[in-house]
Amino acid sequence: MTAAPAHREWVREAVRIIEADANRSADTHLHVFPLPPEWGIDLYLKDESVHPTGSLKHRLARSLVLYGLVNGQIGPDTTLIEASSGSTAVSEAYFARMLGLDFVTVVPRKTSQEKIDLIEFYGGRCHFVDVPVAMYSEAERLASECGGHYLDQFTYAERATDWRGNNNIAESVFAQLELERHPVPAWIVVGAGTGGTSATFGRYARYRRYDTRIAVVDPENSAFYGAWETGARDYATGMPSRIEGIGRPRVEPSFVPEIIDDMIRVPDAASMAAIRFLRERTGHWAGGSTGTNLHGAFTVIARMLAAGERGSVVTLLCDGGERYANTYYDDGWIAEQGFDLEPHLAALHRFLDTGRFP
Repeated sequence: MTAAPAHREWVREAVRIIEADANRSADTHLHVFPLPPEWGIDLYLKDESVHPTGSLKHRLARSLVLYGLVNGQIGPDTTLIEASSGSTAVSEAYFARMLGLDFVTVVPRKTSQEKIDLIEFYGGRCHFVDVPVAMYSEAERLASECGGHYLDQFTYAERATDWRGNNNIAESVFAQLELERHPVPAWIVVGAGTGGTSATFGRYARYRRYDTRIAVVDPENSAFYGAWETGARDYATGMPSRIEGIGRPRVEPSFVPEIIDDMIRVPDAASMAAIRFLRERTGHWAGGSTGTNLHGAFTVIARMLAAGERGSVVTLLCDGGERYANTYYDDGWIAEQGFDLEPHLAALHRFLDTGRFP
């Protein structure tokens, strides 16, 4: 069945609107994290918090909406549905409002209030579930009931983004490194939220024939590390991650373990200590997933130093810390969760003094 001319014209205009928004947005910054110069290693932070919706998920949301448009799944009266831990839904609500579409997201009840407020600010509606693994089926049910389109980031993240180029995050990073002393990074360190970002970096590095290796960090209670270690695609923990945006209770369809060179499991307390350390050393205020990334990057750098290697390492500043003012940056909340950050903060300081990291 062919689309009506009016529908095709609406899709054409919708794509133009989204592309024009991207054209207005300058590329995100690549910051240098200060390391001792004698190490001969450079650490860069790709700052995805400066996107219009404030996180790395802005790229994914744009790709998912475009993917639905060009596949004929989104029209002028389509309600967009998602299952999200917060940041992806914020960005999708932004694009839905831009196109005049209704947007509903299924989120865990423990999602930070700051993210919920942002989703609603952009005109989205939140549908809460008490058990995080129920998000998927509930989103499917809502989409079926209203005849909407389930964007399904956890399935389509790895295919909605053009990994060959088209200003994806990998192409952007390599272009920004061209004039640096180590223009081809030895390692890129990212988290596994949907699996889309690691897939994009891994595919792009292989496509462009770079020697860059991909390390994926995974927080406590997440299934990705166990799946990578055992090869079991059905590996599951059934437990929610306390690091919003990364870590899943099950292995998502968009996770591509075959293109990952190493995985690093990071304690939640270490992730939270790392974002405070980042703020102390650079002034950047970031969310918990950035702490997981930074901890993983330090682990990789310590290994490079031990092996006498030089080069560059890239990781991501995924979103801003203001979304977590009442959680990760609240000492009372940290105490309630039973976290002790001091040993991890001490290890971070020792790392910059000695180059050794646990």
